Amino acid sequence: MKLVVAITGASGSLYAQRLLQILNEDPKGPHEVHVALSSHAREVAQAEVGKLVIPEGFQVHGDSSMQVPFVSGSARFDAMVIVPCSMGTLGRIAHGYSDSAIARAADVFLKEKRKLILVPRETPWNLIQARNIVTVLEAGAEVIPAIPAFYHRPETILDLVDTVVARILDHLGVDHVLTKRWMEERSKD
Repeated sequence: MKLVVAITGASGSLYAQRLLQILNEDPKGPHEVHVALSSHAREVAQAEVGKLVIPEGFQVHGDSSMQVPFVSGSARFDAMVIVPCSMGTLGRIAHGYSDSAIARAADVFLKEKRKLILVPRETPWNLIQARNIVTVLEAGAEVIPAIPAFYHRPETILDLVDTVVARILDHLGVDHVLTKRWMEERSKD
């Protein structure tokens, strides 16, 4: 799978870190992954997880140059995930304001009818943010708020993170065994 994983300066770097790790370890891979970092992504990640670890072989891009392969409709990609997605980024996408490589790429994915997954972590939402969420949904994006589940009785922070990452992987069509599914027994291997 050919993917763009964009990381913005919103809180929730651990979700991005874990997604990159799982994509890198996928036995059905390898995936071609392009990582786009907003201007504040590393700063927030440093505060939350220490050094942001990007697997070797994943291509890393900044957000200020349009000289990246995923900002054109002629470049073929399967999906784009923005995790975490700041509400500022979401608002720019909702209103077609393509002032950065991440916002431009999201615009391209929408116009080309490619899978675009936005993972906002902000809470609570104001009315403007709620309307922006509706706008991106109507435009064809998928929104997976970073809201962990508890029915599997998580014991660690990583258990909680994995419930969100599992939903992202499900929507990408990537098989995983990160979490117990509802009403499903897990093997004790």
